[in-house]
Amino acid sequence: MRILGIDPGSAATGFGVVDSDGGKLVHVAHGTLRPPRNSPIPVRLNYLHDAVARVMGDYAPDTAAVEQVFVSISPRSALVLGQARGAVLAAMSAGGAAIVEYSASRIKQAVTGSGRAGKRQVQNMVRRLLELDRLPPSDAADALAAAICHAHAGRLGALALETASRSRRSRRPALRVRRAR
Repeated sequence: MRILGIDPGSAATGFGVVDSDGGKLVHVAHGTLRPPRNSPIPVRLNYLHDAVARVMGDYAPDTAAVEQVFVSISPRSALVLGQARGAVLAAMSAGGAAIVEYSASRIKQAVTGSGRAGKRQVQNMVRRLLELDRLPPSDAADALAAAICHAHAGRLGALALETASRSRRSRRPALRVRRAR
């Protein structure tokens, strides 16, 4: 199974691709997508959408694992980050991969054994687990860690997440549209 991991951000979005085969992880690719710095938000969002769409096309993942965003900073930063995340999710959805989400602490737990691990610990463990020659950049390491987390969660973890999502959807009231006569 090919897994794309994404660490969404408005200034830098990390991506990482791994193949998981019977518990063995193989590094395929990783990188950091950086929208033009001083561009207006719509231009940056378009860049992220197009760049993630290219990654989806280049690597054809079966599943995309995305780090959920936790923001404890300003409301404006939260809004911009949410918009970037939306552009990324839209591109992944259009690419056809099943999308699962994990909290940052769950990803860190899966990779380092501690949900409170620091950036450097995550980078080091990703390097070791994927047998990389050097440390990947921080954003790419976080994305690779999301992919590793999903590989470790396995099929049962994905089914549990999908079932929970379906359960939440079934509790929503139906949208009723009335036609004008």
